[in-house]
Order: sequence, then C-alpha cells, then structure tokens
Amino acid sequence: MQTIVSIKPVVALLFSLASVILIALSANRPNQREGFHLTAAVIKFLIVASMIPAILAGNRIECTLFTILPGLSVKFVVDAFGMVFALVASFLWILAVFYSAGYMRGLNEHAQTRYNASYALALFGAVGGAMAGNFFTLYLFYEIVSIGTYPLVAHHQDTESYEGAKKYITYLTATAKGLVLPAMVLTYVVCGTLEFPDNIRTGIFPADADSTLVSIMFFCCLFGFAKNGMMPFHNWLPSAMCAPTPVSALLHAVAVVKIGVFSTTRVMLYVFGVDLMTNLNLGIYAAYIASFTIIMASVIALSKDNLKARLAYSTISQLSYIILGVALLTPSSIEGGIVHIANHAFSKITLFFCAGAIYVATHKKQISQMGGLGRAMPFTFGAFAIASLSMIGAPPVAGFVTKWYLLMGSMEAHQTIILLVLLGSTMLNVGYFAPVAIKAFFGKPPEGVVYSGIKEAPLAMVIPLSVTALISIIMGIYPDFFMKFVLKAVMG
Repeated sequence: MQTIVSIKPVVALLFSLASVILIALSANRPNQREGFHLTAAVIKFLIVASMIPAILAGNRIECTLFTILPGLSVKFVVDAFGMVFALVASFLWILAVFYSAGYMRGLNEHAQTRYNASYALALFGAVGGAMAGNFFTLYLFYEIVSIGTYPLVAHHQDTESYEGAKKYITYLTATAKGLVLPAMVLTYVVCGTLEFPDNIRTGIFPADADSTLVSIMFFCCLFGFAKNGMMPFHNWLPSAMCAPTPVSALLHAVAVVKIGVFSTTRVMLYVFGVDLMTNLNLGIYAAYIASFTIIMASVIALSKDNLKARLAYSTISQLSYIILGVALLTPSSIEGGIVHIANHAFSKITLFFCAGAIYVATHKKQISQMGGLGRAMPFTFGAFAIASLSMIGAPPVAGFVTKWYLLMGSMEAHQTIILLVLLGSTMLNVGYFAPVAIKAFFGKPPEGVVYSGIKEAPLAMVIPLSVTALISIIMGIYPDFFMKFVLKAVMG
C-alpha cells in the first residue's frame, strides 16, 4: 500500500466551510444562497470522487494539518473504508439541497438561511469524520456534527422542538464527553498514539495491554458514540423527529446516525482491531447488544402510527445491522456491515424524502390517514415501496445485498442465535413497512374524507426521491461499485 500526500481532503472540507459563510451572507438573496449551497455540494463531491482511482489502486491519501503531541495530530486519511461514507454523504448532499429548497419554500418556512448554513456545517462535519486519519480527528468532527445539527432540530422554535433539541444535545454531548473522551485519553496513554493503522486486524493496542481496561474502553466507545442509536442511548433519535423532514433525512441517512455508526465501526476495526476483539470476545458481546436493539426497535416501530416515528425506530434497528456485521468479525459479516452504510443511506433518505413530500402535498403524518393516497401520489408512494423493500432485504433492491452478507457472516461465525435474529427482524420489517404501501395503493380514504386536488409534491422534491429510489435498485442489481471499496477495506 502506497501513501500519497495530498491536500485534496482539506480542499474538499474548505469548500464546505466556505459555503457556510457564503450562505450566511446571502440571507436576503434566497436564489444566491441556495446557489452557493449547491455549488459547494457539487464541488465537494467532485473532489471526493477524484480520489476514487487512487483508493481502488490500493493507496491511502494523507494530509496532516498539525501535530499536538507525538502520535496526536489533526490528520486526514482517505482509505477504502472512509471512501464509502465520504462518497455517500457528499453525493446525497447534492440531492438534499434540491429537496430542501422544495420543502422549505413549499411550506414557506422561516429562518431558511440559518437552516441552510447549519445543514452545510453538518455535512462538513460528516465528511470530515469520514476522512479522519486518527481517533482524535474523528472525535473533533463527530462533535462538529452535534453542534451543526442542534439548530436544525430546534428549527420550529416551539415547545416540542426545544424539548427535542434539548434531549438531542444532552444525550449526544454527555455520552461523547462522558464515555468516548475518557476512552480516547486512556487509549493514548496506553498506546502512545491515536493513529489508525492501514488494516483492520492489528489495531493499535500493545500485546501486554490490560484486558479489563481494554474491554472497558471498548464498551465506552460502543455506547459513547450514541449517534449510532444503540439502546439504551437511543431515545434522542425519535425525539429529534420534531425537526423538518429534510432534517430528519439528514439525521437518519446522511450525517448524524451515519457518523455515529461509522465512528463506532472505525474505532472497533482500526483502534481495537479484529484480532484483539476476537481474543477478548468483545465482538460477540457487541453483536448480542446490537441484536437486542434490532429486535426491540422493530417491535416498537410496529406500534407507531406516525410515519416519521415509525421510520425513526426503523433507523435505530437498521443502524445496528452495521454494528452487528462488524462485531461478528467474519469477512462476510464485516463486508455486509460496511456496505450497509451506503445501502441504508440511499434507502432511508428515500423514505424520509417521501414522508416530507406526503406532508407538503397533504399535511398528513399518520399512516392511518393515508389510505388511497398512493393513487394520487404514485411516484412518491412507489419510491416509498421500493425503499421499503430495501429495508426488508428483498431482491433486487440494495438491502438484499446487506442481508445476504450478514446471513453468510452469521453462518461463518456459527452463531445460530444471530441467524434467527436476522430472520426474525426481516419479518418485523415486513410487518411495519408493507402496510404503508398497501394502505396507500389499495386502501380507502378514512370515512368522511374526500381527497380533492391532491397531487404530487413539487418536482424539486419528487425528482430527488425518485433518483435515490432508482439508485437503491441499481445498487441491489449491481453492488460491485461500493463492494470494491468494502473488499479493499476488509482484505487490506
């Protein structure tokens, strides 16, 4: 593996940061404001995409900004694992800009400049985390995402949003500072470095590290990166549903939860390493915790009539597939876990885009009130059905690839209980996703309700959700693009 020194990662991040400033300065010029936002998103994606050939050739791209202490620096590294997250976040940001414009203007929302600036800051943090070269840099950008998204959760500035935002920031900062920060400091004391190695097996801990201390640090990271939605530190996520739907899409598909599971799995694989987790049985304990989260969140989702609330608990469940795959520590399971970062992102953002389009067109939030709406909004509910199939794990949509690798991995690990969890959760997925599309296309409107004049949401919303649904199908039929990066990350 060759290391290439390049400032490309920093340049990509600077465009994001510059867009935050330019958006803030364009408060009275909405077209210019969103033009800056879109331009930065496109340039950032193009810079990230320009690094694909080097990564597929087996190289790493590095750039160190400055060193604080030996083994402690602000450093960026683009490798195969980080490229999966960076590509997904930067590409979906482009679609999210279009969608947000249609949603915010369609509802004539207030504070659109603050909204756009915070949105850009959150994506700056997410892609910075994807390209973090060590534990310290990853932690910094993880916290930037928390700061950037707080105003988005509190956007409506009413009692519900302030309470939701308070819970959101309390959960995420308390766990990050109370669990991850001490674990990071102890890791530096024990190891003398926080730099990520170039493979997933070795980790950075010395052979004579105290096993009890290492285990404590492992679980501090597993629960401390609470953006991963792991129970019992999951309750911030449904509470944050008070935010506008494009924010929910950002929270659940692109930035917040993804940097949560990315940070968790990055630390698991590149700080602790497969060999150490295997020797201390840390992986299987994490797998059982993830399995509990998968089943319990799915059961709760069945009880929710509010569409966004059902999607929120679905997210909690789906995120744990990623952690479960990595925790099983077999090649197939790790591959399934990593590729689900991409598969879940495209499918879940489609679901939230659809929820927002339904609200803009009908002002309806309850699933029980959506009978027959599919006939008035076929593109929106058709995209919802496709994304639902992906979440269920049905071919030929992207989620099938995830479930296939996870099932293979559970058999490789000889974990019958995990195999049953995956099969059971699939049935639960059917239970809470299928009724939405069935009711919309084949159900009747609620008694006494007549749909008149209802049509699809603005094209600025329908086009992005159609594109992400289509890409979910393409990723299911042709998964090779992201799997090339996944295999590079797993095999080294």
